[in-house]
Amino acid sequence: MNATAPDFVVAIPARYAASRLPGKPLRLLAGEPLVLHVARRALTAGAREVWIATDDDRIATALEGAGVRVAMTSADHASGTDRLAECARIAGWSDETIVVNLQGDEPFAPAAGIRAVAELMRVGDTEMATLAAPVTDVETLFDPNAVKLVRADDGSALYFSRAPIPWPRDAFARDRSRMPEGGHWLRHIGIYGYRAGFLQRFAALPPGRLEQIESLEQLRVLEAGYRIAVGVTPEPFPPGVDTPEDLARAEAWIASGHG
Repeated sequence: MNATAPDFVVAIPARYAASRLPGKPLRLLAGEPLVLHVARRALTAGAREVWIATDDDRIATALEGAGVRVAMTSADHASGTDRLAECARIAGWSDETIVVNLQGDEPFAPAAGIRAVAELMRVGDTEMATLAAPVTDVETLFDPNAVKLVRADDGSALYFSRAPIPWPRDAFARDRSRMPEGGHWLRHIGIYGYRAGFLQRFAALPPGRLEQIESLEQLRVLEAGYRIAVGVTPEPFPPGVDTPEDLARAEAWIASGHG
């Protein structure tokens, strides 16, 4: 890292039992476990420490010699946030430690994007930070699996939704088959930054009403009155791996010289 880079840690939740891709962290990608690819991405970003928070000894074994640390966490956690809160306690991080939560199914996460989240936490008066990318096609805009967001002029998140927001009333009254003009739409990228102290407070909050309606955990933070800073990613985040089809696409991506 250079002298101005933020001092941060990366924590990667890696639960063995994934509903759509069982054993996902250990699924092979280019002959190596998926979670190992993610760990390497975190290491290249210049984190002070990289931790894998898991509930399975097989995942810990797969990471031996990779230069990362493993926190063996409970199998009963309801979310990755709860798992990382336990990881923070195991690691003994101070309340001011900047923690970047990199999802365990992001084998192509760019190092610049990981650093960007840490930098948002370093320079901003915010409880949490995340990234977004412009939406460029109408299919993504209407895809409920692609989370959209709107933000204030200062970069703070106003709302996250699975629906197209903001809704371009006049343009969509005429035609919903193509992107409206104006470039106002952002897709959320599921990478987060927080300080370790806030991570504990976040995990202790009860699920919010809007969170339960949209099935979006980050809405719990907004409902409780906290601020989430949103930056536009400096580099694209290729799709993560959540299904067997995603894994096949990731294999093809690497075979074509990427990754």
